[in-house]
Amino acid sequence: QVQLVESGGGLVQAGGSLRLSCAASGRTFSTYAMGWFRQAPGKEREFVAAISWNGGMTYYADSVKGRFTISRDNAKNTVYVQMNSLKPEDTAVYYCRPIPYLGSWGQGTQVTVSP
Repeated sequence: QVQLVESGGGLVQAGGSLRLSCAASGRTFSTYAMGWFRQAPGKEREFVAAISWNGGMTYYADSVKGRFTISRDNAKNTVYVQMNSLKPEDTAVYYCRPIPYLGSWGQGTQVTVSP
């Protein structure tokens, strides 16, 4: 079981930026891909971005492509997502997790973008 702790969320105006962090426990962090997901009120959880085990490949949902950048620091067991040009529709609770993974979700971090 991997313990996941997301942080960095907050309230920001449209057009602003935030950087989310996800600290993962376990000595095997550097061996698996990681992803960010989000869930807006009343909607299903959706994929946001993913990064390969060594950071060499990244993937983004069309809705965030060009605005969000995922990265990782394997020495710190941490994955990040830099979110720029935020829009009100980016408002959601953001989660990270290994890919693939069947374990529990973390508590997430709330991102609220005001118009």
